[in-house]
Amino acid sequence: MAEAPAPPAPDPLAPDPAHDVTLDAAALRVLAHPVRLNLLSRLRQYGPATARQLAAHFALDPGSASYHLRRLAAGGLIEEDRGRGTRRDRWWQARHRTSFHDPGANSPSEQADSRAYAQSLLLAYSDRLRRLAGTVPLLPDDWYAASVFSDYTLHLTPDELNAMKAELVEVVGRYRQLGPREPQHSADDSDTGDSADGTEEVGVPVPTPVSVQLQSFPLLDR
Repeated sequence: MAEAPAPPAPDPLAPDPAHDVTLDAAALRVLAHPVRLNLLSRLRQYGPATARQLAAHFALDPGSASYHLRRLAAGGLIEEDRGRGTRRDRWWQARHRTSFHDPGANSPSEQADSRAYAQSLLLAYSDRLRRLAGTVPLLPDDWYAASVFSDYTLHLTPDELNAMKAELVEVVGRYRQLGPREPQHSADDSDTGDSADGTEEVGVPVPTPVSVQLQSFPLLDR
């Protein structure tokens, strides 16, 4: 009897319904603002926070932060964490791990929203990089050696860029599956790997959130 054909490999560019959200036209309009993108990214990376905390981090007026958070909530991207906080000091949490958007799937009427969202993404990324630049001199030596600061110029067709994009996303997906973890300790460790003051033991690697950014688009400003 012939063996059943193997199931097709999952599409690396497809969202995971259990963790991710595919942006519709309404969500694209909500996210066509770099401040909202940065607020959403912060909640996804570091967990629930209040408008006051987020306003302090991003140097925003608390009222402005509250407004943008309400817009994100109305778009179904965040929700109130009712297990903590009060009516006067509400905590917000992200509803999804990642947003997915396929520009090629937009109808003609959605093209303007799609491009406004993409432009806001780049503005949000540039703001994050500007703020992260101040942390580079403070990086521990091992993290500095492992970091990457590169810019490549390739000569590709749209099909070649799509193929490269799928390969890169597949690699990122493999490492994303590792998720948050506790520090690993060797079998001969005599303690938990933490010093008496709660700091990391020297030589014990601690899984840390790492920002991996990829922007790829044609250079038309010649």
